Amino acid sequence: MACLAIVGILSIGDMGVGIANLLIAHNYKVVTNIEGRSEDTYDRAKKNNVEALPSDGALVEACDYIISIVPPRDAVEIAKRITTAYKYLSSPKPLYFLDLNAISPLRAREIASYIEATAPGIKHIDGGIIGGPPSLKQDAEAWSVPNIPVSGPHELKEAPVSGAHLAETLNINHISPEIGPASGLKCCFASLTKGYYALCIESFTTASNLGVFLLLEQLVEMRLPGMYKASRGITAVPPKAYRWVREMEEIALAHAADGGFEGGQDGTGVFGEIAKVYKSVSEDTVLGEEKTERRERGLTVEDVAAAVSEGLVKKRNTA
Repeated sequence: MACLAIVGILSIGDMGVGIANLLIAHNYKVVTNIEGRSEDTYDRAKKNNVEALPSDGALVEACDYIISIVPPRDAVEIAKRITTAYKYLSSPKPLYFLDLNAISPLRAREIASYIEATAPGIKHIDGGIIGGPPSLKQDAEAWSVPNIPVSGPHELKEAPVSGAHLAETLNINHISPEIGPASGLKCCFASLTKGYYALCIESFTTASNLGVFLLLEQLVEMRLPGMYKASRGITAVPPKAYRWVREMEEIALAHAADGGFEGGQDGTGVFGEIAKVYKSVSEDTVLGEEKTERRERGLTVEDVAAAVSEGLVKKRNTA
């Protein structure tokens, strides 16, 4: 059976693998560009039946759609790379670029304007991913998929090559004809979830230092059961903390530029400070060395707090 369409994914991390598996299961061919990437990335692509292409040019030449889910710090660079590769196509063709990165509405509008000015043949879609990577449910017949709100003048369901099917498969919800609302919705949701995780990291670490970790945990479980359940999510933070530094900075920009909130003394506001929490986790503790496929530390809330405490003590003593 011929594939429905060819979809490029940049990059093949935890979320990229989940989306690739979902698409392959629904008869899409998935490719990626491994130029300059690590051996781990190549092995991950091969293991998950994602075809590895040697360059951006080969990727753009092959694809009907490209999904960008890179660390937020790389979002603009990836858009420019794809745009440049597209301009060098011998026979330009319709290409849908789904920018699903965790960036601010202002950054999304910046990317859209750049694409429109330099390669108008690319149809840019602003979006965000809310939830974990796609995965097969226990009955192995249905998929659990995240929510993907998108916005902008181009609707994926109207794309000529299996667009409606792809939109349904990815659980796409087109919420606005404007660029920005989808990225903004993602930022607002992540403000509540990842913002809360940072508060948990600080609270549980301080409690650990004071010798009252278990007492705090018991109080939260008894008095705030919903928040207690949510706090368990900080065990997933270590491999992602480095990505979340820039995401928190993008959220700060969203709240300033589109929310109208003042940024405080340094201009970054509350989420600039939260970015510093994740920067400390990723750079000052052993948790920053954790990989999704190889976890050793931070598998419990107590060990997250212990590892952060160890790192901060070491930093303080070597300062």
